[in-house]
Amino acid sequence: MNEQLKVILVKAKLNFAILASILALAVLGKFTNPEFTNTVFNTADQLVSELYLVFIAITLGAFIPNFKLVVFGSITTFIGAVILIRFSVFTYLNTEYLFAVLIVVLGFSSIANLYRHYREFRF
Repeated sequence: MNEQLKVILVKAKLNFAILASILALAVLGKFTNPEFTNTVFNTADQLVSELYLVFIAITLGAFIPNFKLVVFGSITTFIGAVILIRFSVFTYLNTEYLFAVLIVVLGFSSIANLYRHYREFRF
């Protein structure tokens, strides 16, 4: 295997782990709770057309050097928002919508960060 490819794969382990977990969530969700999974992924599909969310996710993945901060910050924000939904602070949001936002943000930021690693070795 090419040495550059090995280095990219080592640097981008977190990116591949996130993308694999989204794929595993889709497959396992179809078997365990298909209604929830369909709702989340249909909402995520609709969110992709909202370009501001995609631009924010790409910016986070491409320009923040420590990608772990992006991942843990996104997950922490999701958990905090879900807690606030349970306390009826956010009455206009639901958990499925926030989960779809999390999937879109983590997916696009992972791909942007992966591309950033690729561009480092291209030149």
